[in-house]
Amino acid sequence: MTMTGECLCGAVKFEAEDVETHYHACHCDTCRHWSGPAMAVAVGKVTFQGEENIKAYQSSEWAERGFCQECGTHLFYRLKETGQTIVWVGAFDDKSPFKLSGEIYVDSKPDGYAFQGDHPRLTQREFLESIGAIVET
Repeated sequence: MTMTGECLCGAVKFEAEDVETHYHACHCDTCRHWSGPAMAVAVGKVTFQGEENIKAYQSSEWAERGFCQECGTHLFYRLKETGQTIVWVGAFDDKSPFKLSGEIYVDSKPDGYAFQGDHPRLTQREFLESIGAIVET
């Protein structure tokens, strides 16, 4: 599925191919600090217009995050090792195809909210192991 989206001010637009329509809510401290529970989907390829307006920074040892420098809209995070790009659901023009299919970093989730439904709920360790990241103990 190919989908389009943009930041709040329109300075950055994108077209994403092979968009996964299921998303995971991430409860890690970084995602919650950045945007509340992060809801993002993996895409096969994404092409940005207005790339000069995108600022990216290293948010962890294994990923970077990008946002619009003009309005601050959170756009994506990208895995450094594989280059896989994960785009925030809220940045897409049409949000209707997306469905919650799991939660990650549930051991970091505050008690004040919960998502309903029968879906996988992975701890930090379980998630990092599932993507082949090194887990230090």
